[in-house]
Amino acid sequence: MLKIVVYDTYVVYVLFLSALSFSALRDNRIQLVKSTATELIITISDVQLSDDGEYTCSIFTMPVRTARATVTVLAPAAPGVPGKPVITGFDDAVEEGGKVTLTCTSSGSKPPAKLHWYRDQEEIQGRPDVVESNPDEPTYTVTSELTLTVTRNDNNALITCAVDHPSIANGDKRTEQPLSVLFSPSMSIQPESDLPREGEKFFLQCVGNGNPEPTAFVWRRKDAELPPLAKVDGAFLRFESLNKSDNGVYECQADNGIGMGDITHTLLVQDPTAMSTSSGVDHAVIGGVVAVIVFIMLCLLIVLGRYLIRHKGTYLTHEAKGSDDAPDADTAIINAEGGHSGVDDKKEYFI
Repeated sequence: MLKIVVYDTYVVYVLFLSALSFSALRDNRIQLVKSTATELIITISDVQLSDDGEYTCSIFTMPVRTARATVTVLAPAAPGVPGKPVITGFDDAVEEGGKVTLTCTSSGSKPPAKLHWYRDQEEIQGRPDVVESNPDEPTYTVTSELTLTVTRNDNNALITCAVDHPSIANGDKRTEQPLSVLFSPSMSIQPESDLPREGEKFFLQCVGNGNPEPTAFVWRRKDAELPPLAKVDGAFLRFESLNKSDNGVYECQADNGIGMGDITHTLLVQDPTAMSTSSGVDHAVIGGVVAVIVFIMLCLLIVLGRYLIRHKGTYLTHEAKGSDDAPDADTAIINAEGGHSGVDDKKEYFI
């Protein structure tokens, strides 16, 4: 229900609805609910899009006085709510460096909706919205265009058109369009092992990242023919038994119909005997270092033990002078008790 309130000090009022032309309010849905010397209130029940417009209150005095109010009707689930956007203009994959123009259209909004473009989660700018009135109904169709020069990084990117309108929550109406970009392959070579040994089986794998994926591979050896025991197996170059003569620079070339890519790899075959000798030398060096450390620790323990034994303790003994020459025991005791003051300290060391 819509309520329109008009305040004034006059009593005589006439209300009109102004859309394309003025017309008196003659509709059962419009009711006058209050009329006083200072206030006039009307209500409109079952509001429709046709109720949208400018309402005018005229006071027939000398001179005539008027007041206007504009009413915009938004229907939450009916005409006036923008429809889900539709993206057109992308039917087939586009080659890298080409341009693609996408058109986003949303109909049935009132007031006109606003359209926003996104690449994944980042907003990007399209052309200004074009707004057109829909025939036979007071709603609008909004159109926006986006032109992109695509790169291989745009492959599988999501282009989104989102509708911004007061009648819907942000993000409720959106449409996504994934891009498909055709580009030549970027190449890499993956060896089976980083240390290929003479006499072992070995392979090089050529990997091409492109759209579409490459299916045709060509292997070459720079400045020489491929070894007799090397066999081409699609993206693989297989060696049945590596030899020093297999050393060299190998090139892989791939084609996916859009373009070609190539990459090189330098093969250095290792001598297993030299690698074993080197490994043995390494172990010997490690063993020698450990032995030296153990010897040093034993020497330190021996020196520390001797030091502790030498400084174990000092003992004092006291002997009474003249006690040995006493004729009897009583005299010896008397001589011993009186002779302590003159007794020299004797130190005994135990080793």
